Amino acid sequence: MPELDSEAIDFGAASELYSEHRRLRRSDMETLRLMTRHQGRRVPTIGGVLLFGVKRLDSFPDAWIQAGRFRGNDKARIVDRVQIRSPLPRAIEEGIAFVTKHSLFGAEIGAVRRRDRWTHPIEAVREAVVNAVAHADYSQRGAPIRISFFDDRLEVDSPGMLPAGLTVEDLRRGVSKLRNRVIGRVLHDLGLIEQWGSGIQRMTRACVEAGLSEPLLEELGTCFRVTIFSTRVGDTQVDETERAILRALAESDGLSTKEIATAVGRSARSTRTRLIKLIERGLVRAVGSGPRDPRRKYFLLE
Repeated sequence: MPELDSEAIDFGAASELYSEHRRLRRSDMETLRLMTRHQGRRVPTIGGVLLFGVKRLDSFPDAWIQAGRFRGNDKARIVDRVQIRSPLPRAIEEGIAFVTKHSLFGAEIGAVRRRDRWTHPIEAVREAVVNAVAHADYSQRGAPIRISFFDDRLEVDSPGMLPAGLTVEDLRRGVSKLRNRVIGRVLHDLGLIEQWGSGIQRMTRACVEAGLSEPLLEELGTCFRVTIFSTRVGDTQVDETERAILRALAESDGLSTKEIATAVGRSARSTRTRLIKLIERGLVRAVGSGPRDPRRKYFLLE
């Protein structure tokens, strides 16, 4: 990697991403290990360059995301593609947005009525993309992170094999080894990683709750692939609180978060979290500018 000076980190991009969480100061660059002292100079760390490097792709030409939507179940017919070269935390958001743009809603036709659903659980998609960015081996050359959306599945490929000594079964049990702690720490600060090692378990739970098979995890050549299937193998799972929310919505013409919270005997914050998950599973839709909009209302999606 070429020699880098203290101006190699895009402080403006880092500040913008941190703005929703706290005010970032230049002194935080060393605390976050985006910068370090070397021979009397402040220089970027590898993690700093990968996250916010001004010329990141000069040093790591495959540190970006390639996303494609294919018609059918192979790559013969592509209907949309995008190359995402934003700073990695922003690239995660843009990669998830690409998938949600093409997921929108699938439709399940029952004996009596139609129910609209997300093609893939958004929580599972988020975890797959975040994990790919957090654990990629950026020293490899020849392939970026890839998101491939087919009719029957979503594949997320991350360059690099699992770290030595780690197995797929370890991942399913919540065991994890970060390849780059700086990237992991920053993604955690930004709310993209909630808890170390729990991403695969959350992804699996989201799929099973949506009535899908568990994600397929596999090492292929020099990459690690997560496959989220689209075909439903069971009913969407809901717990007692979620069932109570759905009953309340079924008996109304739209309710606010406060009204739902009162109906099910939960706090507004807890209810809001449940509603987000029900929306992601395609059971509920919301009308309003955002989760905290007092005029926002929720409706049963049936």
